[in-house]
Amino acid sequence: MKFWETITGSDLTRESKEFEARAAVLPPEYRAAWEEIKGQLLPYGDFTGRNLMPILDGALGLLEETAADGLAIHEVLGDDIAGFCAALAGGEGGRGYRDRWRKQLNRNVARKLGQLGD
Repeated sequence: MKFWETITGSDLTRESKEFEARAAVLPPEYRAAWEEIKGQLLPYGDFTGRNLMPILDGALGLLEETAADGLAIHEVLGDDIAGFCAALAGGEGGRGYRDRWRKQLNRNVARKLGQLGD
């Protein structure tokens, strides 16, 4: 990855367009599941979303393979797409950006309170 691509995020834009082109050929129920998967994974992303690209690529690959096999979307993902996405992102209870920010805020407050108590 080139420095300029990293700074501007053009690599992410290019990958996103490739994902959408791949998803466009999926059956309608698979496209709907793809949209829901993207929405469910968003909270697990870092500031840039770069950490989600391999996860999204794997999820889309799974959808492509199972669509080619002719399976129904509910056979693949079940009824709990949110749970499926949590498992992809690092297991149930995987830390999202809100959890990381909360931990950082608590650490900063504790540090400041510790300085006041001294």
